[in-house]
Amino acid sequence: MAESGEWPSHGLDVSALVAGGWRPLPFSELVLKIHGRCNLACDYCYVYESADKSWQRRPRSMPPRVVSATAARLAEHARDHELPKVTVVLHGGEPLLAGKANLASAVERFRAAMPPACAVEMCIQTNGVLLTDEMLAMLDEHDIGVSVSLDGDRAGHDRHRVHANGRGSHAEVVRGLNRLANSHRRLYHGLLCTVDLDNDPLRTYEALLETRPPRIDFLLPHGTWTVPPPRRPAAGGGTPYAEWLIAVFDRWYHAPRRETGVRLFEEIINLLLGGQSRSETIGLSPVAMLVVDTDGTLQQVDTLKTSYAGAPETGLNVFAHRFDEAMYHPGVVARQIGLAALAPMCRTCAVRDICGGGLYAHRYRKGHGYLNPSVYCPDLMKLITHIGRTVQYDLALAQPAQSR
Repeated sequence: MAESGEWPSHGLDVSALVAGGWRPLPFSELVLKIHGRCNLACDYCYVYESADKSWQRRPRSMPPRVVSATAARLAEHARDHELPKVTVVLHGGEPLLAGKANLASAVERFRAAMPPACAVEMCIQTNGVLLTDEMLAMLDEHDIGVSVSLDGDRAGHDRHRVHANGRGSHAEVVRGLNRLANSHRRLYHGLLCTVDLDNDPLRTYEALLETRPPRIDFLLPHGTWTVPPPRRPAAGGGTPYAEWLIAVFDRWYHAPRRETGVRLFEEIINLLLGGQSRSETIGLSPVAMLVVDTDGTLQQVDTLKTSYAGAPETGLNVFAHRFDEAMYHPGVVARQIGLAALAPMCRTCAVRDICGGGLYAHRYRKGHGYLNPSVYCPDLMKLITHIGRTVQYDLALAQPAQSR
């Protein structure tokens, strides 16, 4: 559990915020841990390889009664707040391990429970190993969008994303991806790729393009000030992740035609041009997401498992508590109050509104909590500055000669 004095459990006065007129956003995205185990043993996994080991005492698969109770709670939340749309992400572990029948049943329960005025988007985040023709047919029948984790070419992917016996998973994932991209393309939402400094950035990007994904999400490896990411010294020095991402950005941005969307880059450009963030990884927009684990416990974003044992817990569950109660949990509130959740040095930073302090999980420091800059602060500064200069240059070129 958090040590005494760690922010936001200690130091964030939610009652004062409410008294001052602040109100939380209702949850519009639900991450459903439909299966709590995995068929791979990725060495960087935040569920199984980090400080929180609570998965060991939770059900392997989400029981039907938990699915039903969660669907009822989400429907209740949607009615109470007149939500026009909610997104349910089937997650894990590896969600496809739940099997076709259980996945189909869960989707049917959620769609049946929701009020008619609220649209439901169902999607799944998978490692792709189990994307057989039969599984994809079920996903297609139930209109479940699919995102797949792929870390580049065979060598790059198989460095970390392996089976328990050490055998790489790349060949299996690519087989599943080809089925998805060719026969069920309408379901293809995109790829998630974890940045590995040992992988060549351009070779990685071009390998990801092979199935023509509609979007790629590049994820920074999870780490904190207490346990820094690989080759990201907590004391500073160098910007290796920015340099890796800048190489990809320049290749993506200057391509003669649009090959794919890259979420991180698009969000930064959107913010630079005065838009609002649509991602929890960047910017100051409030995060309206809740996680339900296999036992029905309500959790904050599950990447907090990298901080300390119990970090995502709210003490609430779908059987005894409404989702509204989670809206006022200090950890949830901290991810909705924007500027007020930033460390003092972040509030005066030149790229404050673009960076937004970085991903919340990456701000943790033992004994202090989350009121810190991101452990990736130097990398984020360099990446945002580079993208800003690139876009500014092109905007200047696009202006009519008389206005310059």
